[in-house]
Amino acid sequence: MIFDESFKNQDYTKTRLPKAEYEQCVFESCDFFNSYLDNQTFLECEFIDCNLSNANIARTTFNEVIFSGCKMMGLKFETLNDFLLALSFIDCNLNLCSFYQMELKNQRFNGCKMIETDFTEADLSGAVFDNCDLQHVIFSKTNLEKADFLTALNFKIDPEQNQLKKAKFSTTGIAGLLAKYDIIVS
Repeated sequence: MIFDESFKNQDYTKTRLPKAEYEQCVFESCDFFNSYLDNQTFLECEFIDCNLSNANIARTTFNEVIFSGCKMMGLKFETLNDFLLALSFIDCNLNLCSFYQMELKNQRFNGCKMIETDFTEADLSGAVFDNCDLQHVIFSKTNLEKADFLTALNFKIDPEQNQLKKAKFSTTGIAGLLAKYDIIVS
């Protein structure tokens, strides 16, 4: 177990992060692009300004992990170990990620860019998309009950293909619910 360590400006693109259980560790400005983080355990860790794009995260455990200002493009979150899964995303680039069939009740996304991210068949009930860019995000058979889209941008959600009971939208966001009907809202 590696406890309460800080890792700064490390390059894990050529040398793999040693397999261990990391608890209360901070990774700052580290490069994990295309690296292998599979079968790792991170408990109460924080990733700040790291590049995790295209990393292999299969069977990895993220429990109470905060990602802040990270580039995380192309990650397949559905391959994670979902036992004790708890994530926070603040100002992250989550473009082209997949959360297929994941249970993400009450998940918070704060200030994230999520272009072309896939939430097909996910449970996002109670989720909050605070100031997130949701351009071309895929919501298909997704549970969005009580989800908060009040400050979300550029989303298109088909009310006939998703569960939206008690979801919150601003009046400017209504166009994103009517896009499939090709009508003009002004």
